[in-house]
Amino acid sequence: MFGPFRTWTIALRLTTTTTLILVILVLGETIRAADKPIPTKADIAYGPHSHQLLDIHVPPQGTGPFPVLIWYGALWVPGKCVPDLNRFFPHQCGVIAVQTRVMKDGIDDKVTPPIAVCLLDARRAVQFVRLHAAEWNLDPDRIAVGGGSQGALPALYVGCTGERADPKSHDPVERVSSIVRCVGAWRSQPSIDPVRMQDWVPGVEWGAPAFGCSFPESLKRREELLPLIKEWSPDALLNPRSAPIYFENNWGLTKPETVQEMDYKVHAPQWGLGFQKLAREQGVACYVKYPDHPSEKYRDMWEFLVEELKSNSK
Repeated sequence: MFGPFRTWTIALRLTTTTTLILVILVLGETIRAADKPIPTKADIAYGPHSHQLLDIHVPPQGTGPFPVLIWYGALWVPGKCVPDLNRFFPHQCGVIAVQTRVMKDGIDDKVTPPIAVCLLDARRAVQFVRLHAAEWNLDPDRIAVGGGSQGALPALYVGCTGERADPKSHDPVERVSSIVRCVGAWRSQPSIDPVRMQDWVPGVEWGAPAFGCSFPESLKRREELLPLIKEWSPDALLNPRSAPIYFENNWGLTKPETVQEMDYKVHAPQWGLGFQKLAREQGVACYVKYPDHPSEKYRDMWEFLVEELKSNSK
């Protein structure tokens, strides 16, 4: 058990121009399987693909409209998960678990880069929830996003890009605002730039096949991939209008003896510290917490999310 999540190692075979075998960490829930919460509304389709589904968890007490946290699942294997609802329901905040298309879907559909389908779905989920907020007794002006490990990347993308509504779109969902209050990132990897990854955490390999190739190949082709990095990587998208962000890690700056080297590098707090430096240069509020390194203002990421959701400011 690591922090508030269980982790599993899964071998996934993906076929592109070459066959890739990826060993990944997929987030599970804090809640034991027997105590898995029953959604208020389940498997709501927010798009035409079979993987574009969300579950809504509304507090059982209170009148609403309720602020809501949108929590993203995995990038490799489709799935939905939610953090402990007891962190949110007592504060009259709802939680929505979002399943997006995964990178294999992007590869199968020949989308460039494959990671785009995950990130576009993350944005669409926010717009879809906002469009239907009144129907579900949610507050359309108080929406936060978050995720753990790989699930944090879509949240960071949404929070860093800011407004992407298209008022001329034929799709009513795309005409709705994509702005969010804040971003919570648990044990996250906030970049798909292979060079920046190596700068922050030397020796790490993460994110394949975000660009449809292996990590070593993406490192060699970095200059060629730079336009895509600038378009899709949260660190490249940071701007003064990006939402406030909170990074939390359960491991410190030294690898625990019981943790494998690459597992530590993929989930190390150095990612958050590197991102925080960039955020401060842009004037964006960014907090980082890990053992022996408390953040200012907030006790932890969960308090940050609740307080930002409850705030009356826009």
